[in-house]
Amino acid sequence: MTRITVTVDGTSYTDDVEPRTLLVHYLRETLGKTGTVVGCDTSNCGACTVHLDGRSVKSCNVLAVQADGREVTTIEGLAKDGQLTPVQQAFHECHALQCGFCTPGMIMQAEDLIAHNDGLTEEDIRVGMEGNLCRCTGYHNIVKAVQQAAGQTEGAKA
Repeated sequence: MTRITVTVDGTSYTDDVEPRTLLVHYLRETLGKTGTVVGCDTSNCGACTVHLDGRSVKSCNVLAVQADGREVTTIEGLAKDGQLTPVQQAFHECHALQCGFCTPGMIMQAEDLIAHNDGLTEEDIRVGMEGNLCRCTGYHNIVKAVQQAAGQTEGAKA
């Protein structure tokens, strides 16, 4: 067992973990952060996307011990005082989901994409989101939601 201390959604946790424990399993099974979804366990689908020190990572491809001393943000940590982020609000308004399984990972990736890029074009968004898969939608409303959240469509954030 290895002792780690990690800040998740603003709260510090210290736990003993097996060195082989994936971050996604630590978040879900130890901390109860079940909004982080286990999809493929191979880093192909992006359903498990979280932020590690402010950048998106696929948590099925990161060991919990690699998060020691670092900050993790999950989908549960985005909304503050019940207020959705512009990305979360845009996903709601643009109907950018169907079954919802991929939505947490899509939102986390979109948050990172917008935070680290200015002047995103539709192609930039499609390329930036391509590591996150959705089997229900044609991605049109997901791209529309990211555009809205980035302030590029009518009704976007001020």
